[in-house]
Amino acid sequence: MDMSDIAARGLVLLGCGKMGSAMLAGWLDGGLPAASVSVIDPYPSEWLQSTGVLINQPLPAAPAIVLIAVKPQMMGAALPNLQLLGGGRTLFVSVAAGTSMSTFEDILGAGTPIVRAMPNTPAAIRRGITAIIGNQTATAADLDAADLLLSAVGQVVRLDSEAQMDAVTGVSGSGPAYVFHLIETLAAAGMAQGLPAALSMQLAKATVAGAGALAEASEDSPSQLRVNVTSPNGTTQAALEVLMDESDGFPALLNRAVGAATNRSEELSRG
Repeated sequence: MDMSDIAARGLVLLGCGKMGSAMLAGWLDGGLPAASVSVIDPYPSEWLQSTGVLINQPLPAAPAIVLIAVKPQMMGAALPNLQLLGGGRTLFVSVAAGTSMSTFEDILGAGTPIVRAMPNTPAAIRRGITAIIGNQTATAADLDAADLLLSAVGQVVRLDSEAQMDAVTGVSGSGPAYVFHLIETLAAAGMAQGLPAALSMQLAKATVAGAGALAEASEDSPSQLRVNVTSPNGTTQAALEVLMDESDGFPALLNRAVGAATNRSEELSRG
């Protein structure tokens, strides 16, 4: 399956909130005809209505892909309407957090190809990263098709098993919030040292964004980059002695935080 097949048979987007809108914008910019996209959303935005896609109209008989982007709590009401598309001809791709592939199989049928995906919010500026895993019915071509669609909003990685999805949620799915909080607290710490609020926030945002870009672009590991900017007995070392403390520094804190998010993801998946 490729973009031409998707364009010919049609793509259905169930839910068009922030994540759905980001993906749709990427597909349209990538050349997917608006007329080949059907969107089901009870509250279509002005932007969505301006795109030329079909909104809340009768669906194609056998679309190439149905991408599920509704909130997990809305899943029970939304999915039964798509039961007739289950069974094998249509690939279902879900970006709904905490909803297992077995849940979809119970509703759509075990013979339905399903790919579960976990994107993150930087997808809104096409800098996201999405992890995917398919059920036993999903073929290599199905995974390639899901990869193609999700690449519109950033990088895509493939998991070995669905069991890894909870940890992915804890690291990259929820991870942007950790970084946003780092920016908040770094700016607040600068204010505590006498910097004006606006200046401290500008410094914090640029520092985190720049360091992240450098880490991604550099051939050196983050550990080596850290060593490179840490002069013996200098200012950075003084700060890192606090941050790298084994009992209450970043290592212990982030381990607990990612563990808490992973455990919550497991709880949500069990219903």
